[in-house]
Amino acid sequence: MIKVNNLTFRYRPDDLKPALNNVSFEIKRGEYVAILGHNGSGKSTLSKILVALLKPQKGTIEIDGILYSKENLRKIRQKIGIIFQNPDNQFVGSSVEDDIAFGLENKNMPQNEMKKRVLEYAKRVDMQKHLEKEPENLSGGQKQRVAIASVLALDPEVVIFDEVTSMLDPKGKSRIIEIIKEIQADENKTLISITHDMDEAILADKCLVFAGGELVAAGSPKEILNNKEIIDIAKIDSPFYYRISEKLNGIEPTYNEEELINELCK
Repeated sequence: MIKVNNLTFRYRPDDLKPALNNVSFEIKRGEYVAILGHNGSGKSTLSKILVALLKPQKGTIEIDGILYSKENLRKIRQKIGIIFQNPDNQFVGSSVEDDIAFGLENKNMPQNEMKKRVLEYAKRVDMQKHLEKEPENLSGGQKQRVAIASVLALDPEVVIFDEVTSMLDPKGKSRIIEIIKEIQADENKTLISITHDMDEAILADKCLVFAGGELVAAGSPKEILNNKEIIDIAKIDSPFYYRISEKLNGIEPTYNEEELINELCK
């Protein structure tokens, strides 16, 4: 479980408005949580704090009872993995295989076991046929899939996706969302998706909505979608299928493709 209590963060001491202001929430083990908000809402700042890249000026964070502190940094970073918006910032190897293996080598994993794990996670993201390819020869979606495999191979308890679909074309975005669904089926993983995209957030068990550095709402995706005031405050666009269903007379608004088709066929 992750517990965040009265978290406040400023990038500079003289900032009039903090990037995060008195934020508190809990995330249960195995839960999939979408952290929603527009640019400048504080959601990406929060992701960096959760992986201990930034230190808040006020408040506390715990993961499984371990308090975020200088002494516990190593333990915390072993528990949490993050995939960033731009996969180029995460590529450290000269090939797909090297990149997935990088973190495992740092953990001194035996070669035989490491090769098995690299292949296993390359297969999970459909990159097993591209192990020898160099990063510059991959599409944006392929690079992002390699970044996901590199993190999953380390078997973290918590996986954070920080705007991972925002730079991708529709096909690449769709495949990444499919992979997130597959990871979600693994009940041992806690997933946190930092996003402004409700098409991604509707997969979550719970949404935390941020605006102006503050947590303004928490609830299921359906509860958030049905709260027009929160949607407006956070400047969030409704999912594609929800927008279509809203415009059709006699159709119950839905964010699910299958539900929309069933309604149309009645």
